[in-house]
Amino acid sequence: MFSIQSIHQAGFDIIVLIDGDSGTRAEIIPAHSALLHAFKIPYGEGFLNIIDSYESLEDYQVNLPEYYKSAKLSPFACRIPAGTYRWEEQEYTIGKTLSKSGSAIHGLLYDVPFEIVGQEANEKGAVLTLRHTYTGNDAGYPFPYDCEVKYHLEPGQQLRISTFILNNAEVAIPVMDGWHPYFSTGTPVDELELQFASEQIVEFNAQLIPTGNVLPYDRFLEARSLAGIPLDNSFLLDFSRHSALATLRDPQKRVLIHFFPEPCYPILQVYIPAHRNSIAIEHLTGAPNAFNNGMGLVTLEPGEERVFSTAITAVAY
Repeated sequence: MFSIQSIHQAGFDIIVLIDGDSGTRAEIIPAHSALLHAFKIPYGEGFLNIIDSYESLEDYQVNLPEYYKSAKLSPFACRIPAGTYRWEEQEYTIGKTLSKSGSAIHGLLYDVPFEIVGQEANEKGAVLTLRHTYTGNDAGYPFPYDCEVKYHLEPGQQLRISTFILNNAEVAIPVMDGWHPYFSTGTPVDELELQFASEQIVEFNAQLIPTGNVLPYDRFLEARSLAGIPLDNSFLLDFSRHSALATLRDPQKRVLIHFFPEPCYPILQVYIPAHRNSIAIEHLTGAPNAFNNGMGLVTLEPGEERVFSTAITAVAY
């Protein structure tokens, strides 16, 4: 039987989804961008958390702009140079925080509160539904919409994350959806192996903005060590493969993390921070700067809703 609990820990109010059979737990913080705080799986005589999150509310407040761990990326992900784009023959400039390079980064919802609109637990799973209603308050994106995030802890140590975007504007709006989790088993990234179903990489310029070209790249088509490899890149997934679209493996601890994005997330963004203690494996509907280059850009008509869904499983073997 599955259950749901509320706890207060390290300054956070946390909702916990629990599988009573395996003990698997997913911990979510609604007040801070609906972020996934922990995903704990059975390991040995205890549990292993595979999510690299924040140690405390103070840690979150200081370091959010550095890594954006587990943030909801909406209505765009990654970078828009100078925050400027054109939509329906009009130019807009995002007003929210710019990165050190001068780009708008990771959307408008990465630090906003989400309200709890639904909780349900039974023998089939535990579901938490959160919503943020964006009112169009940034002049660079004056389009109101609802962003609803649903976490569903399922049997088999699987967590499904679905995002529902509803256009509340009276005009069509541009959307690029993303999720920004960092994964860690406690083992340095250089001792992990990565595999994902892609033979194409998006070419970036020096500012990490796509040039418009897609190049061949099959280094991780089979499991490969991450030792010494720098990554901050976008890859086009091949959905003709029927197994997990990506797998992160810890050979030392014998842990596998599988990723199952649906075709609505055709871009896999992989980033290893300089400390190399965790790895961001991000699911994106489009490439960076999609508002300008159109690579995977989604258009929502007035009143239209779109769903973007992915899932992860983690097991010790």
